[in-house]
Amino acid sequence: MDALLRLRSLIARHAGDGMTPTAVPHLSLVAATSPSEPVGDMVEPALALVVQGAKRTVLADREFRYGAGDYLVASVGLPVTGAITRATPSEPFLVLVLHLDPATIAGLVLQTAPEPAAPVSDCGLVVSRAGPAMLDAGTRLVELLDHPRDAAALAPLYERELVWRLLTGEQGAMVRQIGVAGSHLNHLGHAIGWLRAHYREPMRIDELAALSAMSPRSFHRHFRAVTRMTPLDYQKRLRLNEARARLTADPHDVAGVAYAVGYDNPSQFSREYRRMFGAPPSRDATRTRKLSLAHGGRRFR
Repeated sequence: MDALLRLRSLIARHAGDGMTPTAVPHLSLVAATSPSEPVGDMVEPALALVVQGAKRTVLADREFRYGAGDYLVASVGLPVTGAITRATPSEPFLVLVLHLDPATIAGLVLQTAPEPAAPVSDCGLVVSRAGPAMLDAGTRLVELLDHPRDAAALAPLYERELVWRLLTGEQGAMVRQIGVAGSHLNHLGHAIGWLRAHYREPMRIDELAALSAMSPRSFHRHFRAVTRMTPLDYQKRLRLNEARARLTADPHDVAGVAYAVGYDNPSQFSREYRRMFGAPPSRDATRTRKLSLAHGGRRFR
């Protein structure tokens, strides 16, 4: 049995519905038995290795389509829209997700990883094809779920092996920046962290630039390259995604939700919500809630 089939079998056996954290640190598994509607979500710095099915993820103006044998890497927290495009009960969508630890990356970079020859991707989200070595490393990591006594000793080693395959692969130049303290990506992470924690509040570009140790002009350029959007658009997406989640739970208090996520003007909120999601807040939230209930309350990622 080749590595992809072995990994597919392991994930199918251990994954629950939706995203399932595991007993192995930083490792989660995803399974879904039907396609999903587009859903706004935040991706964290992570590797998502697809072993069956397919998905479409949109970051601002860029679309990513990936399926079995492909992997997606996110280098920073990014607001995206994702939809599972191929999944059935007999062949579910199956994914290994490894949440990337900056300390693990930094340790490998400092100890052994050579400087990558490939240029760094501008975008904070990329898709590549997994090679046999990466699939083998992922298989060994997931196999620890069948051997819990071994996990404490071996999980850190197998995680490092999988991260090493990333660092020495096609996207190694981008991945290494997650662990390098002086990289532009690392500096931008401070501003992105502030925006995510304070998305309701007014923002000042000069203050975000200072958090990133950049000039306002340089900050704006690097931020847009990585996130594919301006800081204002990034904040808007955070607000509207949060609003959609709140309205799905209670679609009747549109004005209250608008104020709660940082809008002073409910009319402006409704216009921007409709522009992003294609329908007024109440109608969209009612439809999204029905879809969620139809899937047993499961939120697709």
